[in-house]
This record gives sequence, structure tokens and C-alpha cells, in this order.
Amino acid sequence: MFRVTSTGIFAVAASFAVFAVMDAASIYAQQDAATDRSAVDLQWAVKIPMRDGVKLNATVFTAHGQKDRLPVIFTLTPYIGDSYTDRAAYFAKHGYAYALVDVRGRGNSGGEFEPFAKEGHDGYDVVEWFAKQPYCNGKVTMWGGSYAGFDQWTVLKEFPPHLATIVPAAAAHPGVDFPFQYNIFAPYDMQWLTFTSGVTSNANLFGNNGFWRAKAREMYMSHAAFQAYDKVVGNPSAVFQKWLAHPVPDAYYDAMVPSAEQYKKMSVPILTITGHYDGDQPGAFTYYKRHMQYGTAEAKAKHYLIIGPWDHAGTRTPKAEVGGLKFGTASVLDLNKLHTEWYDWTMKGGAKPEFLNKRVAYYVVGAEEWNYADTLESIANATKMFYLSSNGTAGDAFHSGALNEEKASGGAGTDSWTYDPLDTRPGATEPEDDPNFLTSQRAAMNLYGEGVVYHSEPFREATEVTGFAKLTVWLKMDVPDTDLEVDLFEILPDGGSVTLTGATMRARYRESLREAKSVPAGAVEKYVFDNFMFFSRRIAKGSRLRLIVSSINSTGAEKNYNSGGVVAAETAKDAKTAHITLVHDPEHPSALELPIVKP
Repeated sequence: MFRVTSTGIFAVAASFAVFAVMDAASIYAQQDAATDRSAVDLQWAVKIPMRDGVKLNATVFTAHGQKDRLPVIFTLTPYIGDSYTDRAAYFAKHGYAYALVDVRGRGNSGGEFEPFAKEGHDGYDVVEWFAKQPYCNGKVTMWGGSYAGFDQWTVLKEFPPHLATIVPAAAAHPGVDFPFQYNIFAPYDMQWLTFTSGVTSNANLFGNNGFWRAKAREMYMSHAAFQAYDKVVGNPSAVFQKWLAHPVPDAYYDAMVPSAEQYKKMSVPILTITGHYDGDQPGAFTYYKRHMQYGTAEAKAKHYLIIGPWDHAGTRTPKAEVGGLKFGTASVLDLNKLHTEWYDWTMKGGAKPEFLNKRVAYYVVGAEEWNYADTLESIANATKMFYLSSNGTAGDAFHSGALNEEKASGGAGTDSWTYDPLDTRPGATEPEDDPNFLTSQRAAMNLYGEGVVYHSEPFREATEVTGFAKLTVWLKMDVPDTDLEVDLFEILPDGGSVTLTGATMRARYRESLREAKSVPAGAVEKYVFDNFMFFSRRIAKGSRLRLIVSSINSTGAEKNYNSGGVVAAETAKDAKTAHITLVHDPEHPSALELPIVKP
């Protein structure tokens, strides 16, 4: 669920393409992990009974001639088990039985597929069924990322007795980062739902980006209601409409993920994996942070976290380049090997993986090295504040405001922009594909007056910034609602750009993601962006920061027409032009806070 937007990455104003791109790239690019499959045996069309009589289909792989009882690893997937045969063969030849299990209603499994809804109970039944098989020694675990990462958490919350450990990678979290991110939907929802409609793979249709971009642009240019997008695509979807009927985190999504009480009861070892550029990073960190908040001290001591410089697919098959940004060779971990070492440690009494010398491992881009910490909170040992200021001109990269280390004491005190939902220039000029989305400045140079820009002074020395940024801004507007995004970049001494992180907000949810509150016209109110993506980078000596605060106006997002009504139902007739003022005077100190790691 990676986003590339009109002004940067990570905002919801883009397609959620990578949520299934593991699940379409890694699914079909797993050949990197391929080994000689002649050394394995398989059991085809194994039927696993569920408590309600539905049978799930599995393909079971074991080493050729395997007679010993072994732990079982399984992947529970809506993407059809055949997608992961190379991974299954790898683990089968490294001391495990491996099963590829289609979720109910997909592939050769019975029942009806409702995304995220049934996997908890079904997964429990799968675990306990495998534990009784003659090739299993009573220990069962799971493998996978994205949807299969979610599966591990939703199964763990049911506490099957024989589930020995989980290793969720890039785990999607319903109600946080899918089917919306922070309450903003995206056209990618229908791309994913079409991928998983019916019982077959539909991978070729899913991968036809030209088709999906054209349909998103058709909706955007015609100002059609987002709720009609399934019909625009040609796949009317009851699931899509059900999601739109639940536009905030509520009981529907809560039932899919662990509760506070369930986190308290978790006791198995856990290895969480995510990436700086993983579109499901918000989900992965939500699970991790909630376990750190509610779990017992003993359980938390057995929960390890790896944060690499990876995109969504890279959380399973790392590569040394993402979006035009290249990393050192140390970034390319052999995650199959690490999984094997983890399983050996937690289920066979083997040695602890050497890579996990502390509970948190994170990769510092720029320094090109792995660093370690005992806890996520202990990584940064200082903070650096940058206060927004200007002389009344912060409208673009060439006439920008400033990020000062001292609070504003004078100056104009405000910057303004206008967002007209009927202005289609931003979406019309979005590239069909931008392979260098982390280093491109095209979007930053084409704001169309729909945002403001601030630059810092050059850094006097190389500085490691690791963790979650936070931006507090004071805004005044004349509409009851609008969508906002913030993007942060490093501008290199040679003028090049590297995207660092970003955050989004639907204004009506500025105080609570669960309760809407209309924006009072003309009032100056505080907006706190505390949902930035985690990143770790050594900012180079002589580099500057670039901060862009803007409106979301993209083919990749559900368009907010600013009326304050049901966003999914809004069309051109509901459009209200937003006039937004960002205040940064002494009484309203708008500021960016960065987590710093000092030597």
C-alpha cells in the first residue's frame, strides 16, 4: 500500500499499489528464492475442516523422503497458494514441513471470501489441525507479509495452543492502513478487490497498471462520486460498499485485530519486520506499539523488530534500490535465512539469530549500516525543533518560507494557499509511472498553488535522524473539512532531493480518528501530524530540509470536495473551494520536531 502523490510519497493521495505488489511482485518475483524443487515431496489438495464445515485447501511440502516429525510453517493467503511454491520449497529443504493454504472462498478452498473477516477463527482451526498430523511435532508457525502478516496477528489473538511463534512482515492493519489510511480511501481498493474477486488469481488484470491508472483518472476528471468507482471499474463490489459504510476505525475493524486484553495475554516469541518505504508500515507499527503498550514484560522481551530500507515487497525480498535511491550491500538481508534461524531458535532450541543482537534493528540510510537499540523509544537521544516562518511568501520551492531553530519573533506570521477540488491540473499531470519517486522533484515543483514550502539552513554537520517526525501547525480555513498532507525531504548540497517521510490528515478527524468534528470557519486551530512514517537517515553536512504542507488533490485518492458531508458520495456539485492559512506567530508556534541520534 505504497503511495506516490502530487507532492511526495506516503500520502493517501496515491494508489495503494504495493499492498498487493508483494503479493504480485514477490508472488511472481520469488524466483530469487528458488532452489532445486526436485528435492521436495508434496501432498496436493489437502482438505482442512473448519468448525463450520467449510474446508480450506492446502498444498503441503516436505523434504524428499522426510520421515521425522517437524514443526509446520503455513501461509494463509488470498493470493492462491501456488504463488509461494518457491518459498515453500526453500523451507521444506531447511528442516520444516510447509503448507500453502488458500483462505476461504479463494483458490480451491470452500466458503465465501470476505477480506479480513474470517481468518482469525479459520487460522486457529488450521493451526490445531496441522498440530495433529503425522509429519508435525506439535509446533506450528506462520510465514508471510502484507495480508499474510495480518493473518498472523489475527490468528494469534485467538490463541491456538500449538502456535509457537509468529513472524509478521509488513502486516496490514484493518482500520489503520487498509482499506483506508487514516480514514482516507484510495482507488487501489478496487484494484485489490478485483485481484481477489472470485476464486482465481486475476494477477494479470491486477498487474495492468495502465488500466487502473486510466480508471482512476476517469473518476478524477469526471468528478464522479468515489462510491461509484466499483461501477467505473466494471466490478460492482458488495465488499467495497461495505467498507465505505465503515469510513472510520469502528467495531467492524476492531473485531479483526487484537484487543488490549488480547495483547496482554500474548506470550509467544514475535519477530516484526517492516521497512522505511513499506506502505503497510503504519499497520506493522500499530501492532508493535500496542503490544509494547499492553503486553507483559516477559512477552515484550521476546518481541523483536527489524526496520530495513525496504519497500513493501522488500520486507520479504530486499533489494538495494527503491524509487531511485540506492543502499549499501548490508541492506540486502537474506530474510529466508533469518526466518529459518528464528524458527530454529524458537521451535528447535537452536542458537539465537546472530543478527538480532538487540530487540530493535534498524538501517541508517546514508550511513549504510545497521544499528541496534533495546527499545524503539531509546533510539533517539535528542530532539531538534524547526519553527516555521516567512515574510509572507512560502508558495513554492523558489519562494519559500524558513525552518528556523529559534521561535518566530516577527515577520508576516501567516502563509496561505487555495485548494479548489474542481482544479484537475495536479491529477492531469501526474506521471503514469515514476521509477525514481524517492528522488524526483517533479511534484515539489508543481504545487499549482495548493500548498506552502519551507526550507531549513544547511546542516553544519552530518546528523542522524531516526524515528517519527511530528509537525504541529496552526491553521485557519473557511470550509468544514478538507484533506491535508505533509512531506519532508532532504535537499542535498548538489541540489538533489531525497524523500524522508510524510503524513496525512482529514481535517474533520484532527482530534480523533473515530469521531468527526467539523472545522469552524475562520477559527485558528491546532493540527498535530503525529502519524509520520518512521525513517532513519544520516542527513549530510550541507544538506537542507524541505517541508511541504499541502492539500491532497490526486488521482490516487478519494477526493474530498470540502463540503463536510459523506466524502465518498461527494461530486462536483458539492465542491467548496478551501482558503487555508497557516499561522506561525509567537502565539501560534507552528513547528517540526525531529528525533535525533547523537553519538
